Amino acid sequence: MPALVRGGRRQQNPKSAPRKAARGGSRGRATPAGKLQAVRSVGLSPTTVGGAVGGLLLLAGAVVLFTGGRAEALGSVIGRGIDARLADAGLKLAKVHIDGASPEAVPAIKQAMGLWKDQPLALMDLEALKTRVETVGWVKEARVVRLLPDTLIIAVTERERLAVWQLHNKAVVIDAEGQIIPEADAAQFPRLPLVVGEGANTAASEVLAQVSARPRLMSRLEALVRVDDRRWDLRLKDGSLIQLPATGEDSALIKLDQLDQRARVLELGFARIDLRDPDNIAVRPREVRTTSEPTDGGA
Repeated sequence: MPALVRGGRRQQNPKSAPRKAARGGSRGRATPAGKLQAVRSVGLSPTTVGGAVGGLLLLAGAVVLFTGGRAEALGSVIGRGIDARLADAGLKLAKVHIDGASPEAVPAIKQAMGLWKDQPLALMDLEALKTRVETVGWVKEARVVRLLPDTLIIAVTERERLAVWQLHNKAVVIDAEGQIIPEADAAQFPRLPLVVGEGANTAASEVLAQVSARPRLMSRLEALVRVDDRRWDLRLKDGSLIQLPATGEDSALIKLDQLDQRARVLELGFARIDLRDPDNIAVRPREVRTTSEPTDGGA
């Protein structure tokens, strides 16, 4: 006969409680896929989704430690699964903004990025992307910013285009440090100054700064020719030649300024001005060609 309890209530059988608790726990447990679906359905922020993904990655790492030779394969499967879930949640690449790049540089940068539309964004290796962008000759430095849910910003600092360097009948664009910019077509930059000869690329930066500070001279300049990798000749558009010393180029150019103020030599023209001797300036005028008039000869 069942036992009665005061108050008329029957006590539960202790043996049945664990079974009920077990059934209740089974109904409350959710699968990982269910969790991601729940996150998406309640509209959690991308930051929250990123935190959940980080937890999954830590769990995956712990599992890998105990899988021995199967670690690589298991990690690949887990990675693909997470990428797919993130893409389903809307965290996929839709927009890329390239800031600080000239129109000439943009195509090479896009090619180096190696990105595609709808690529999973949250787990993208930004450091590897930065490295790829910095392999482009135009780019001095790059910075990559991820803006969830769907945007990347690539901010680049370009290398300064200093001059066109001609050596052995080949012309290339160089930067301020004399490094070649491989993707730059020299024919597309006719306004850049021309430097010619062995070693002209590494020595051009200093002399160009000095010549550029003199607009009257710079506007007439055709090319700077490196002589024996130790000094410069300035060739002007009218065929005139200015010979600079191996050292003290700025002092020599100051003397040229003074001469031009007195005699307007840059306007009148000359064959050569030799500034190699710091104590003397030698000016060779152009030869004046005259035609002789025929004379009537009497017999």
